[in-house]
Amino acid sequence: MVDAVAAVITGQADNGMAIVRPPGHHAMPDRGMGFCLLSNMAIAARYAQRAHGVERILIVDYDVHHGNGTEAALYDDERTLFISTHQWPLFPGTGALSDVGADKGRGFNVNVPMPAGQGDANYAAVFEQIVWPLAQRYAPQIILVSVGYDAHWRDPLASMRLSLKGYTHLAQELVLMAEQLCEGKIVFLMEGGYDLDALGYGWLQHRPRPARRRRAGRPDWPPNDGAAEPDIAPLIGRVQRIHGLT
Repeated sequence: MVDAVAAVITGQADNGMAIVRPPGHHAMPDRGMGFCLLSNMAIAARYAQRAHGVERILIVDYDVHHGNGTEAALYDDERTLFISTHQWPLFPGTGALSDVGADKGRGFNVNVPMPAGQGDANYAAVFEQIVWPLAQRYAPQIILVSVGYDAHWRDPLASMRLSLKGYTHLAQELVLMAEQLCEGKIVFLMEGGYDLDALGYGWLQHRPRPARRRRAGRPDWPPNDGAAEPDIAPLIGRVQRIHGLT
């Protein structure tokens, strides 16, 4: 992950992917946790800051579990804006709406704890109404992304309903975000995913391509089974109010 970040920052690569195991976003500063030994994302962010002087890093985590280790490492740092979408309640039991950062980092930690059953349409709405405006306000110099394929509808450890098409949409939105806000500088990092077919096919199609389209309004992404998703509007409204987006 550090090499990918270095290559993108220095212009050796347009963007990057780090396919690594074990995952890292649960690893705490002083111990491993939840299949994670080292906080790969936090290490990469600190490297970008200390080795390359990057002052504004947007980190988006759409693993189905809350990235508590990434949050813990960066909780008081205004040089990182951390946004986590995760199923709630679920392991590790962290990631509440009220956890917004501390000291200089207050307001730079954004949790979107989503009830079970969310699919492509509601994830797209969260990105459109929360992630996009926060990113535009923050104006990052690079975007780092923790991708977990455990929000896929086939995953045995959670209860979300993203499809591979939905995952592709989220990745494309982030690539477009990077193109518009930070000269395309973006690196994706592998986190969870416990259905091997979903994980394998997901990463096979997950290439950070140029978006090659203008950003439109919210797309129509039906969930995998066509069933109605829970109403996400009240949660989006609460996040917007907490973080000054209304």
